[in-house]
Amino acid sequence: MERVSRRDDAPAEARSAPPAAAPDAAADALSALADGTEARFSVGVLDTGSAARAVYGAGAYDTASIVKVNILAALLLRAQDAGRELTAQERSYAAVMIERSDNDAATALWREIGGAEGLDAANERLGLTDTYGGASGRWGLTRTTAADQLTLLREVFADGEADGEAAQAAALGERSRAYVRRLMGRVVPEQAWGVSAAADDPALTRLKNGWLPRTATGLWDVNSIGQVTAEGRTYLVAVLSDGHPDKDSGVALVERAARAALGAGLS
Repeated sequence: MERVSRRDDAPAEARSAPPAAAPDAAADALSALADGTEARFSVGVLDTGSAARAVYGAGAYDTASIVKVNILAALLLRAQDAGRELTAQERSYAAVMIERSDNDAATALWREIGGAEGLDAANERLGLTDTYGGASGRWGLTRTTAADQLTLLREVFADGEADGEAAQAAALGERSRAYVRRLMGRVVPEQAWGVSAAADDPALTRLKNGWLPRTATGLWDVNSIGQVTAEGRTYLVAVLSDGHPDKDSGVALVERAARAALGAGLS
């Protein structure tokens, strides 16, 4: 059963149809979670073993710092096109951007990829159809959907696909994908919350989180994306949310949503 979480006020043209409705058990659990909050959220899950894929909730969300994975993917595509490796400076920026969520490094690489226009061009190749770079250099206000974040994660983690089709179709080369995965596995402990809450061993989760207070509303965007192993199965998970009174309440909701979504499985 598909359930769109409350306060879904995104413009109709920004909404993306989910690839599949969430299984009933997961949808019921997520519906109960949505009924208990004024925040808005969407969850995407992909079982890498079976390739089963489902999304709960709809609408577009600010990326906040999860866009840093997308920025790195765009940078790696540019390097591949030029037939070169990343420079030492690019690697330095990339490492602190993903592992520590350094904003200055993200801004430097955002400029290098050509800003919003460069991100959008890369996303056409990566298969993201509802993600649009933030205007005026504001990369954290890039808009995306849970379905698009699953597409990006599948690109990065393509080597884990059972049938290998995703790896063959990936725009990013094998070494580029391995590089992104490695950095996502080195996120500093204080930023390793989020989808890891649903994992058998949170320390083994590879992820990137994002959090952003909105000046206009005083409310927070809180997001988490990554690869999680739960009950012995490996999943790609994206939880996007906004409308939180503070960061801590956003983190708590994202973690509850991840646990609820994976608790029912997709098979």
